[in-house]
Amino acid sequence: MHPLIRKLLAPLAAATLLMAGTAALADPLPVTASFSILGDLVKVVGGERVNVTTLVGPDEDAHVFEPKPGDAKAILQSRLLVTNGLGFEPWAQKLARSANYKGATVVASKGVKARTLPAEKGHHHAETDPHAWQDPTNTILYVRNIATALTQLDPAGAETFQRNTDAYVKELEALDAWARQQIAALPADKRKVITSHDAFGYFAAHYGLTFLAPQGVSTEAEPSAKEVAELIRQIRREKIKAVFFENMSNPKLLAQLSKDAGVTLGAELYADALSPAGQPGATYLQMMRHNITQLTTGMQQN
Repeated sequence: MHPLIRKLLAPLAAATLLMAGTAALADPLPVTASFSILGDLVKVVGGERVNVTTLVGPDEDAHVFEPKPGDAKAILQSRLLVTNGLGFEPWAQKLARSANYKGATVVASKGVKARTLPAEKGHHHAETDPHAWQDPTNTILYVRNIATALTQLDPAGAETFQRNTDAYVKELEALDAWARQQIAALPADKRKVITSHDAFGYFAAHYGLTFLAPQGVSTEAEPSAKEVAELIRQIRREKIKAVFFENMSNPKLLAQLSKDAGVTLGAELYADALSPAGQPGATYLQMMRHNITQLTTGMQQN
C-alpha cells in the first residue's frame, strides 16, 4: 500500500477500533436475578459489564411471588439467570421452563452447607432453610459463584469480575468482623430475638444468637393460634424485648403478638428483600449493617 494512502487510512482504522470498543462497552451482558439481594450482588461483581433485571424487587416477598408475562420476557432477553436455590424460589425454574429459556443458569448458593429445620409450624417434614445470605461468609460463596458464571459468558471481563469479587470479599470479611465485635459485647442471656418468620437461622447460627418467629422459613405458612400463644408465653417468661418485623412481611401479626406479650415492636429489618434506594437497606452491605445495629440495640433491652 502506498505510504500516503496508509497515512490517510490510519485515523479511520483507529476510529473503527474505538467504535468497536465503545460498542462492546455499550452492550453489557443481560442478566436476570430472581430477587433484589441477588440483583445487588450481580451488579457488584459485574459492574458496567452487566445489565441486571430483578424479578422480585425491593420490599417484595419472593416466597409468595407470582410471575407475570413480562417476567418471562425478561428471562428470554437474558443470557444468565441467577437464582438462590435451596428451595427459595421454585417458581423461577418453572418460569424459565415455561418461557423456553435456553440461556445459562447459576445457583448462587452452590457450595453452601444448608441448614435443615425439623418438621414444625404446620409442616409435616423437615425443611431446608434457604436464607443462606444472612451469613456473610456464605455470601462470599454467592459472589464467587456469580463471578464464575459471568466469566464463562464474558471471558473478556474475567479480570474485572475477579477484581470486583476480591474487593467485595474484603468488605464482607470486614462486615463479619464488625458484626462479631458488636454481638460479643452482649451478655449471653440477652441474645434472643423475635422476628416475623424464620429468615435469620444462618445469621443466628453464625453469631451464636437465638431467633424465634411465629412463621416458618416461608411466609406462605400461617402460624396456628396455639403456636402464637406459645410464643407469647415464651416472650413473657424469658423477658424478650427485641421484637422486629420484616420489610416484606405484613406487620399486623407481629404487632398483635407484641401487644399481647406487652412489649414494644422494634425497627424494621430487611430479611428477604432490600429496601428501595435511599432507605437503610438499599444494598446487601447496607442491609446487614442496618439489621445488626437494630438487633444489637434491641437485644440490649432484654
